[in-house]
Amino acid sequence: MKKVYFASDQHFGAPTPELSLPREQKFVAWLDVVKQDAEAIFLLGDLFDFWFEYKTVIPKGFVRVLGKLAEIRDSGIPIYFFVGNHDLWMNDYFQTELNIPVYHDNKEFTFNGKTFLIGHGDGKGPGDKGYKRMKKVFTNPFSKWLFRWLHPDVGVSLAQYLSVKNKLISGDEDVKFLGEENEWLVLYAKRKLETKHYNYFIFGHRHLPMIIPVGEESKYINLGDWIGYFTYGVFDGETFELQKFEQ
Repeated sequence: MKKVYFASDQHFGAPTPELSLPREQKFVAWLDVVKQDAEAIFLLGDLFDFWFEYKTVIPKGFVRVLGKLAEIRDSGIPIYFFVGNHDLWMNDYFQTELNIPVYHDNKEFTFNGKTFLIGHGDGKGPGDKGYKRMKKVFTNPFSKWLFRWLHPDVGVSLAQYLSVKNKLISGDEDVKFLGEENEWLVLYAKRKLETKHYNYFIFGHRHLPMIIPVGEESKYINLGDWIGYFTYGVFDGETFELQKFEQ
């Protein structure tokens, strides 16, 4: 089979569009490489540091990334997008403009007989309590309705500022290894295995590249990020590896 690729946590637009641009160009170069042998491409959230879809407006920028995704999808390669905590306000733009399905929670996939549970990872497991409370507010339909009444120039600017400055939103306090016994996504994976077997649990959100065994023939993988690590996952039909894009 061809390869299945996974990437997460690009946070394009942060801390400024100008400083984000080289990372966007590097990500587009990676997409050009993996499209040559990709069976499918999974993007596991926080592609943008902030994204909110008004009824007729989306945030300015990201033309290179969106154009490359459209090109790859038009070539027939499936792309799957999972919203993260920074772009959880997606509606139907990716579906209607790019033909890319968008998932707001974990979803199961099977490749070459191996089972995957895939998602962004935010709000899962016993920890992340502060964010879990905040997510309930952010995803409340009334909250989103109120935000839409802000003019996009005001709403997007305010949200971008908070996305970078608020550590609870930005996740700056999470980017340290807590130890296997305290990693809440490891605990989440082990709990899921009590009711169903998965070969791979693939998540983002933690910004730390990790591969941790969680059961017999079962592993938890965190994809890292495209801010400091530039790591991604690749499944070749038999094994899963984390690799670093060096270009």
